[in-house]
Amino acid sequence: MMAFPTDRPRRLRINPSVRSLVRENRLSPAQLVLPLFVTHGTGKTEPIPSMPDVFRHSVDRLQRIVDEAMSSGIKSVLLFGIPETKDEVGTSALDPGGPVPAAVRMLKKDFPGLVVMTDVCIDEYTTHGHCGLVRDNRVDNDSTLECLSGMALVHAQAGADIVAPSDMMDGRVQAIRKRLDQKGFQDTLILSYAVKYASSFYGPFRDAMMSGPRFGDRSSYQMDPANRREAFREASLDIEEGADILMVKPALPYLDILRDLANRHDLPLCAYQVSGEYSTLMAAGKEGWIDIDRAILETLTSIRRAGASMIITYFAIRAARLLAQSDLT
Repeated sequence: MMAFPTDRPRRLRINPSVRSLVRENRLSPAQLVLPLFVTHGTGKTEPIPSMPDVFRHSVDRLQRIVDEAMSSGIKSVLLFGIPETKDEVGTSALDPGGPVPAAVRMLKKDFPGLVVMTDVCIDEYTTHGHCGLVRDNRVDNDSTLECLSGMALVHAQAGADIVAPSDMMDGRVQAIRKRLDQKGFQDTLILSYAVKYASSFYGPFRDAMMSGPRFGDRSSYQMDPANRREAFREASLDIEEGADILMVKPALPYLDILRDLANRHDLPLCAYQVSGEYSTLMAAGKEGWIDIDRAILETLTSIRRAGASMIITYFAIRAARLLAQSDLT
């Protein structure tokens, strides 16, 4: 190490052009995935009070926002469905005419260059709000796998490029991969929510989906926030079972886990900047406590720096516009 004044790190920060030249990590709109809430019926654009500027859309109202996303350079969306009816076993999750399969068919027809991902989980389709089938007041892992693999197949048949199981049931990646392969969908990718923590940051999402659990919580299947080594086990199992992409969720509270996985595994990594992260930043920005635009790009860049190949974020369109005006790309 040379001593001052020979060694002056500030020389590499002297102006925007030099900073851009030596920048270690870059953020692109193509790395962002826009989550969309798709509801039943027609003519619906419903605001979500706990998520400012985010809406539930019926299928016929999706085209405008997807047009906007693609014109901003975003190439991927992730669909979550709100069915018309719910029951104890999530029957609507297997309906080929449900909101998500219908949205997939429309998007693949009207936006052939769009990567369409679908969430595979039954919490929003059940009356109890849990991510698995309930037996004797407990979430039963193995009986849920058939439902999850059937749901993934319905989405693949509709044209989904990527199915994303978010339930955290053991063995679900293997069950889905086997079902898809048996039915001729070997090329459908699986983005596994491999490392999904039982987080307080999911609150606004559950408001959006009307899917909070009716009893207990999800700590028996989502991961303990105190655990680090367990993340390696979960990720390794999903790789063995056939996952193509791994996810860490939430993003900002678990950047250390994201970096650990990037150092250990070669699969692409995804991070989900979840609803609570979004709403927290939006609330602070509204009060003037932070510069919201700078905070958006700073947080997304930190997720990218930690090792994410792609980032799911409700800020996707806004961030893409900001990137067009910045030197971070």
